[in-house]
Amino acid sequence: MTCPAPVSAAALEKHLRTLTVDIGVRLAGSPAEAAAADYLGGEFTKTGCSVQVETFPVRERAVEREELQVRIGGNWHTFPGSLFSSTPGTDGRVVEAPLVFFESATEYQRADLSHLRGKAVVHLGCHIESRESYRRLMEAGPAFLLFVDVRYPGTVPLADGMFPAYVHALGAVPSVNVAFMDAWRWKVEGADAARLVAQGGMRPAQSQNVVAELPGSDPDAGMLYAGGHHDTQAGSVGADDNGTGAVALLELARVLAPVPRRRTIRLISFGAEEQLSLGSASYVRKHRERVAARGRFMFNMDSIGSHLGWTELCCCGPDKMVDYLVSAFHAKGNYVKATGEVVPYADHFPFAAAGVPGIFLHRRNCAGGRFFHHRFDDDITRVSFPLTASLVDCGARLLAELANADDLPFPRDMPPEQGETIQKFWEDLFGGWTE
Repeated sequence: MTCPAPVSAAALEKHLRTLTVDIGVRLAGSPAEAAAADYLGGEFTKTGCSVQVETFPVRERAVEREELQVRIGGNWHTFPGSLFSSTPGTDGRVVEAPLVFFESATEYQRADLSHLRGKAVVHLGCHIESRESYRRLMEAGPAFLLFVDVRYPGTVPLADGMFPAYVHALGAVPSVNVAFMDAWRWKVEGADAARLVAQGGMRPAQSQNVVAELPGSDPDAGMLYAGGHHDTQAGSVGADDNGTGAVALLELARVLAPVPRRRTIRLISFGAEEQLSLGSASYVRKHRERVAARGRFMFNMDSIGSHLGWTELCCCGPDKMVDYLVSAFHAKGNYVKATGEVVPYADHFPFAAAGVPGIFLHRRNCAGGRFFHHRFDDDITRVSFPLTASLVDCGARLLAELANADDLPFPRDMPPEQGETIQKFWEDLFGGWTE
């Protein structure tokens, strides 16, 4: 097998500066996201890939003004907040309501949530991974929601969003992310009311998947996919999440293009990942028959550049696949933590729902993930380019090996328990194949 040329740390940095400095924040459906897609498409073309851009409908977060005040000891204090994508604003009106704290990890056990009606609900935890719980919350009729990220005690609000399939099916109220330490203060100091104004919200728009193909010599040998995403959360230039994954695809295209291969390699930079992988879900739904019949492996990269931390592979597939991948990374001196946890918050997941085994490669730097996750300070200083290049180099070598193997070193079958969990999440969070 012809080995790929080494991945260039300098090239990764050049591309990432374009995405984060020249283009900046890249919200799904925005002109900046489209500019990123244009840049990626142009760079893919330079490597010799055939390139297609597939568009799909989204709702763009377009917020002109947001202000949150909380009453403590009879006085109103202003706090920062970030309106969730997929949720409405207040049409510029000030909405005031009594404040109530909701410990979501336990309080969804309540038989009756009517005490939340008309309240400003401080909801501990940003993700409601149960459509039934979300339905009950919407039926309770809160005035608005103040979501607290409980993964680490942050001092600034993160940007986040509500699952679009939930909102489509069950509606939404204005929902704002707030800093953990601000919510702590409200509880300790006896805050009793909140008022919110949000001018703007969500509007119809188009996002895009940039699809670059390196064709193989044997059309019956199946297809390998590699993915990343080029959109960001609000207020974040997303250098690590996921500028690193997007520019890694460009280097994969460059180093793999000259390497002969039996299997086609399709490299896809997805749009709207930050709205629960809308881009990859759109792609898999559109090409479901082809993906299910020809897909052999999906290598997804998301937030792979953190200086300090550890590298993880979230694996959807058989044990033999996990063993093969760990050995491939070890052979290049990269030691990884492999887990079979089903993570529905990355672009490999819709492929797994279609039966394609694959991984989500990422780096954590704290128990909750990354301390700069979805924040304003996820800039280029957060990224180690030599480390990123080393990981992408591993990816290039294993994709080249898989592209030329007579038979893949692992079967396509999902472990039964993992497969059941994947389908549960696909139906509940994504709305299944018809959403």
